[in-house]
Order: sequence, then C-alpha cells, then structure tokens
Amino acid sequence: MALLGGGLSFFVTVATIGCIYGLLTLGLNVHYGYTGLLNFGHVAFFAAGAYASAIVTMPPPSQVTNASYEIWFNLPMPLGFPVSLAAATLAGGTLAFLIGLTSVRLGTHYLAIATFALAGVFGDVLVNEAWLTNGSFGMNSVPKPGRAMLSADAWQLAYLAFAAAALAVVYLVLTRLLGAPFGRLLKGVRESEAAAKALGKNTPVVKLKSFAIGGAIAGLAGGIYAHYLGSVVTAQFVPHVTFTVWAAMLLGGAASNVGAVGGAFLVVAFEESTRFITTAYDWVQSMLPEALSGILPALFGPLPNTPSFVPSMRFVVVGVLFVLVVRYRPEGLFGDPAEIEALGEED
Repeated sequence: MALLGGGLSFFVTVATIGCIYGLLTLGLNVHYGYTGLLNFGHVAFFAAGAYASAIVTMPPPSQVTNASYEIWFNLPMPLGFPVSLAAATLAGGTLAFLIGLTSVRLGTHYLAIATFALAGVFGDVLVNEAWLTNGSFGMNSVPKPGRAMLSADAWQLAYLAFAAAALAVVYLVLTRLLGAPFGRLLKGVRESEAAAKALGKNTPVVKLKSFAIGGAIAGLAGGIYAHYLGSVVTAQFVPHVTFTVWAAMLLGGAASNVGAVGGAFLVVAFEESTRFITTAYDWVQSMLPEALSGILPALFGPLPNTPSFVPSMRFVVVGVLFVLVVRYRPEGLFGDPAEIEALGEED
C-alpha cells in the first residue's frame, strides 16, 4: 500500500533536495559569509563528492548499460554507504584544497574568476576522462542504500530523515566551530586581512583551511545527492547550481547558518514548485467554459512552447529576487546587518 500521495511525495522530494542544498549553502557560507572568499566554482566540489560516491559503490561496467569506466569498488549497500560518504567528503575537501593552493592568495575579484574557471576545467575533466567517470553517459547505476529492503515510499521517507539528520549534524558542528576562536579568526581575515597579518596570523593558511572545510561539506552534499538520485551525470553540475546556492545564501543571510539553511529551502521550494506552472495553466484553461476560454490567453498570452519558456522565466524570477534582496535587504531574511557591513568593508 502506498504511503505517500502525489502531493506528499512531492513535498518529501523537495524537502530532501532542500536538505542537500542546505549543506551546499552552509559550505559556501564558510567561504564567503565567514571568510569573505568569493567562490564561483562551488559546483565543482559538489560534483567531486557525487562522482567519488559513485566510483566507490558502482558495480562492474559489465553490469551497466553504456559503461566504459575502468575503476569501481562495488561496495555493498548499506554497509558501504558510510565509506561512500566519507570518500565524497574527502574528494570535495581535497579538490577545494588543491584549487585553494593556486587561488586563495588572489584578491577577491580575481579569486572569483579563478574559481569559476577552475570549476569549468574540472567539468571538462569529468566529461573527457571516460575511464574514470564514464564521460557524458555518466554513472547511472549508483546504488540506493536500503532500497532493496523498503518500498519506494518508505525509502523516500527514510532518506529524507537521513538527509535531515546529516544537515543537522553539519549545522551543529559548524555552529560550534565558527563560534570558537577559529571562527573569530576567519571573521578577522574577512574584515581586515592586513590587520590579521599584523597580528602574526598566516592568512593564506587560514583561507586555505576555510576553503577545504567548505569544499568538504559540498562534497558530502554531492555524495548524498548521488545516492538519492541513483545517477550522476555531468549535465547535473552546471554553473547554475553555484549561482542558485549563492542566491540561497544571500536570500537567507550571509554569515548566518540559519540563513544559509532557510535560504536554501526557500529557493529550492520556489524552483521546484514553479515547474508546474504549465500544468496549472492548462488545467485552469480546460476547466473554463467555452465562452470564457479566451480569458487566460488574453491576460497572459498563449504558452505554446512552455517546456522551454517556463524554466527560463523561473531563472529570471530568481535573478530578480536576488537583485531585490541585495538592494533592499542586503543582510537577507535571517542575517545580521553588522555582518554584511563587515563584508562590505573588506579590502
């Protein structure tokens, strides 16, 4: 017997994706909100975690359609799940560390350009190194832990509970870490790197640690995402993901962990719910009497090619919300104006 109706199933899906994006936003918040690092390549750490989880748990290529990868570990589920997530966290943190080695000494705007470019390079590696990633075909048999023991609906609920628990643990660890002297050091570097240097702090190392921590959290999010969808394809890891996470962080409030999580859920809920604009439009149109059937096209115009039109408009609306928040409430919905002022004063 089905546990979830259509509406509840949609809510569970949105909540699970919200938890994953909450982790992503927490990672970016460590970079920008607490350290002032402009990272425009966050999606690369997300992708590294997802592919690491896939490689650790994928079955042999002989058991998968259109498979050409040469490295797999085929760890059994659910016992291999913790190992998979540890590998994802390590992959995200390691990639962030390597990118940080080449870029954290750069000024803010140069850092933004460098991280964006290096993320693009990493994306090309994922496409071209088919022996490792199966190229553009992706890895489409990533095992779902516990799925064999549960019905589809029960598994959805169980995975939501796990994703929420992971988000809560990371949130609590980060809150404790960033409330400790290390967190105050990050803010000191953010507010005045020159003053931190004058006090004898090795600011490049501090920024490198921040970069690695945020990347590790994004890698963990990638591992959870890979096992939730059961598929990892390069087309999932595009720059739009990075800017969605940026919108979530600024909407909720930079340098606020509550804001990072709240902003992620708001943006994900908006993006997912607006997928049904076309369906709602067509349903209302079908319910109108024939004499009134021209009202909606007269008010809103016909929507003949909505599969491409609606997604574009969703991105436009997110962009407009992004601009409005930055203009009229720069501290976000849950942020502290003093923190935004400190970010604005950064050299």
